[in-house]
Amino acid sequence: MSIREELKVAKAEFKLLSVYQRFEHAVILILTALIAVVVVAAVWNLILKILSDVILSGNFNPLDYSAFQAVFGMIFSVIIALEFKKSLLVVAERKDSVVQIQAVVVIALLAICRKVIILDLTETDAWHILSLAAAILALGVVYWLIRDRYQADKASD
Repeated sequence: MSIREELKVAKAEFKLLSVYQRFEHAVILILTALIAVVVVAAVWNLILKILSDVILSGNFNPLDYSAFQAVFGMIFSVIIALEFKKSLLVVAERKDSVVQIQAVVVIALLAICRKVIILDLTETDAWHILSLAAAILALGVVYWLIRDRYQADKASD
């Protein structure tokens, strides 16, 4: 299907929506565009960081843990933004009426994993690490329960 035909179909579907659904759809499209701008800026900054610190400086030390923390933290930030944008696009395509809790849990898990990766273990106390581990475990259990529920609902359809 060509872009022109897709736009025609989208316009016809948009006309069928209620006023609130149109408002919701417009907000989702604006948020998606803003997140896309953030992703582009984050990728650009990541490219500049890698070029300046790794390639152009000439003094890159592969054993420098802080350099890897910074780069992987930036990569995870891009992944989190992309996952968030993807969950909004699912709503925009009207596959689901609300942002799915499964996507929210995945984004939260990614955010905590990012925090663990960039965490400086020499300056972090045990309670902080334990709390992050508990949050990861709790979100993992919630994701597992939601996934099983989603698969059971899908099998019954």
